[in-house]
Amino acid sequence: MAHSYHHAVSSAKKFGGIPEEYLRFHDFLDASKSHMADFRHRALRHHSEGIFLLEEFFGNTTVLSTGRILPVRFIGEQHVLEDLGRIPTLQDWLGRIQPESWMLGRGQTES
Repeated sequence: MAHSYHHAVSSAKKFGGIPEEYLRFHDFLDASKSHMADFRHRALRHHSEGIFLLEEFFGNTTVLSTGRILPVRFIGEQHVLEDLGRIPTLQDWLGRIQPESWMLGRGQTES
């Protein structure tokens, strides 16, 4: 999806409530767009560890305007599934980084 708001509309349809109460969660997952405005921004939070960060930052549940108590994890999973079609691990993303010499640090060699 192109924008956090569209994810929020989708959340409201799926879980109830109104889109505005979901924006903070979707904005958190897409915040890296401010530094890399293409698909690579997803490497920072669009994975299982990113969903757990969402829970750590906002808490395990949120209370919707309807009174429903919703696990925050459900919102994160919905977002990542809509963007990627699956929930990758952090290893899935980082395992595809091609090492360069500056990444190894001073005086170190790749092990």
